[in-house]
Amino acid sequence: MAAGAASHEPVLLDRVLELFAPALNREAADGAVLVDTTLGLGGHADALLSAHPSLRLIGLDRDPHALAYSRERLTCYGDRVRLVHAVYDEIADVLADEGIGAVHGVLFDLGVSSMQLDTGERGFAYAVDAPLDMRMDDSRGQTAADLLNTAPVEELTRILRGYGEEKFAARIAKAIAAARAKEPFTTSARLVRLIYDTVPAPARRTGGHPAKRTFQALRIAVNRELDVLARALPAALDALAPGGRIVVESYHSLEDRLVKRALAERSRSRTPEGLPVELPGHGPEFRLLTRGAERASEAESERNPRATPVRLRAAERIVTEEASG
Repeated sequence: MAAGAASHEPVLLDRVLELFAPALNREAADGAVLVDTTLGLGGHADALLSAHPSLRLIGLDRDPHALAYSRERLTCYGDRVRLVHAVYDEIADVLADEGIGAVHGVLFDLGVSSMQLDTGERGFAYAVDAPLDMRMDDSRGQTAADLLNTAPVEELTRILRGYGEEKFAARIAKAIAAARAKEPFTTSARLVRLIYDTVPAPARRTGGHPAKRTFQALRIAVNRELDVLARALPAALDALAPGGRIVVESYHSLEDRLVKRALAERSRSRTPEGLPVELPGHGPEFRLLTRGAERASEAESERNPRATPVRLRAAERIVTEEASG
């Protein structure tokens, strides 16, 4: 069994099922189609396929190890499942390759997966000494060690401040540059020690582990997560059929900000203010299904600590008169 699989619990699973139900229960000649853009260990996918016997699911993941696990987990659903090794900003290309014009649901469960966190050698967890890799697809691309050992101090500062919201970004970046001049970084323990020694003692006593923000920032930079998400959200919204729904689970404020903005922009009228009627083709394309961002309950957070930071947002593509007619 894959690392993290036995203890994996999909975050806000009941709420995800509830939000998708109206769209997936619609009668369709070949059943509804849902894209799970971040398949991971397949927990949400398994539950959705079980709840909707005619559902067809396309699962994307950039991590080949996660795909291998989920392929075995979901094999009982046969040809209702199609798994693709792809990053979620490739959703339009994947659907075109599959000959699918529109889908009824799109799910994003963002951030690092249980498998990636619990597989020590992947280098995502600051609590385990491991090679500084942090690639979600460990078959290609720049590692965290590559980034640490080559990026100019100004670039490292920008990454730590922008992606980790680290107030000591400049100080940590300078310390990294000084340390790598003596010996390149290869493992996480050395970086954790450097951060601990660099962050002032009063700051180490609040806000969790002092390495948490730096590791988040490096992971986001290595995987270009925010750039990918900024491209993926409009592509996913465009792929939804009338009545189709998107559900997004984010785990830090930078992701949630992008999601909030993307859904808000498509859920407001583009008719100039002051006009007495809505201009044709200028009305909202979506309606928001959540009031702000929904959070996990205290009970779920106690049972599954990884649910604690989640922020869930959802929206439905509006069925226009043209579409329904």
